[in-house]
Amino acid sequence: MKILPGPASKELGEKVAQLLGVQIVPVFFKSFPDGESYVRLDGEVKGEEAVIIQTTSPPQDTRLIQLALIADAAKRNDATRIVAVVPYLAYARQDKVFLKGEAISIEAIAKMLKATGIDNLITVNVHQKNVLEKFPFQAKSISAIPLLAEHFKHRGFKEAFALAPDKGAIGIAEEASKVLGGDFGYLEKQRDRYTGCVSVEKKEFAVKGKTVIIFDDIISTGGTIVAAANVLNELGAAKVYAACVHPLLVGEAEKRIRQAGVEEIVGTDSVPSSVSKVSLSPLIAQALRELQSG
Repeated sequence: MKILPGPASKELGEKVAQLLGVQIVPVFFKSFPDGESYVRLDGEVKGEEAVIIQTTSPPQDTRLIQLALIADAAKRNDATRIVAVVPYLAYARQDKVFLKGEAISIEAIAKMLKATGIDNLITVNVHQKNVLEKFPFQAKSISAIPLLAEHFKHRGFKEAFALAPDKGAIGIAEEASKVLGGDFGYLEKQRDRYTGCVSVEKKEFAVKGKTVIIFDDIISTGGTIVAAANVLNELGAAKVYAACVHPLLVGEAEKRIRQAGVEEIVGTDSVPSSVSKVSLSPLIAQALRELQSG
């Protein structure tokens, strides 16, 4: 096995290679004056399992093209198997037709990746796991929620209340509560399909005077976290924190969340950012060990 760290996940790729004790094949990349991407492998992959580690956070389209080009280069240079580790999988939320005339974007992306020679894909906390069932190659989602919960537990937040921002994410809150040892719950969220505006229905939780950690897979514009924080403040929570696997934090999302009374945002290096305080490297290294042994 050799690790090919993509330009979007260079540090994460290096950490994974170090944990596994395997060689890195550096990936040279640049952009042409017209904006097109260029990549080149600075090492040999012939006869090797090539593991590309490349997240596809913004700019998503550029990151996806880089991933496709690295896979094509590995295939052309006779890698025996190509594994793509894509911590944040772009377009995964566009997994069905919501309005007439739409494309199912993630299915189109899966076909594109298959065409470049990818044999296996590992991602982290994909928005809906069932979307991977339609991929034309083996695809798996692993969870970083225990890593985030452990981060808070080690900082003294044992028995904090774990809150999911909507019913669909209740499994995330439950997963975190198993590590923290406290209660968990969820809010009722509604999102307008046309405007994207989020509203949250107030629910009664026993959080007065307690520390609450809002766990979610993605924080994008921050609207959901702000709405949840407002509810928790009304219910008398002592302190509110936000934890997510993929801290996209578009625009002034971080500022808006802090202004809503959230003490701190903690994310992973799935998307390198100022809040990426938890590394996915041990999780990914273990997933790759299991893939090899399996």
